Amino acid sequence: MREWPTLRRGARCGDATLVRYYPITMATDNRIANLLKGWCFLYRRGFIEGFGHLSFRLDDSDRFVIVRHSVGPNATADDLVVMDLDGRKHDGRGDPPGEYPIHSEIYKARADVMSVAHYHGMYSTAFTTVTQELRPIHSVGTIFHEGVPIYPDPKLVLNRERGAALARTLGAHRAVLLRAHGAAITGPSVEDTVSAAFLFEENAHRASVCATLGKPRWLDKKTAREAGEELLRNRGPFRRVWALVESESET
Repeated sequence: MREWPTLRRGARCGDATLVRYYPITMATDNRIANLLKGWCFLYRRGFIEGFGHLSFRLDDSDRFVIVRHSVGPNATADDLVVMDLDGRKHDGRGDPPGEYPIHSEIYKARADVMSVAHYHGMYSTAFTTVTQELRPIHSVGTIFHEGVPIYPDPKLVLNRERGAALARTLGAHRAVLLRAHGAAITGPSVEDTVSAAFLFEENAHRASVCATLGKPRWLDKKTAREAGEELLRNRGPFRRVWALVESESET
């Protein structure tokens, strides 16, 4: 009989011994630890600030681990809940975030996605309220060279219908913007998702600065595609960002 994750209480960012799983796997423990590290990292940089959530999908299952509603920067295992793709909570204290359908419906639609972050980025979200489209303007932004669609409904994603509509807007892309609301970033791991969110907002920040100085000179599609494919092959930016996450978790 399979046992699902049971969250041990009191563990903090960086602790890799947080769950019991059958069969017990260090990989599951590491993902829990990385979820807490990533949460702290994004919170300290103003990505979350009370609004946002981070999750990962459990292997070969319909369940995922997500940071609960109303958590501050120093998340612990007490702040995690286990949910299934139909919105039922199976473990953890407190309430799940109201917009958990962002995560559950993306996981339903995309078997390749193993982690999702949602946050209200100051710079990226600004591009949903102007006529200017957010495109790669800096090298790190080229990992999103295939485009960033905009989900048009500004209401919170509080039910399956809205979550499914958001997932359809995301399609096969890495990221989707939510009009006058925020962003959802996906990845094959917590490390990739957190790193991609950092790089996504970095590109948006630079684009916003450029827009205040004059007409932005966006990278052309061919250049952005070639540069982005190269970065995705060598994974240098992802490794650099996650090294920063790790270094901060040790302080």
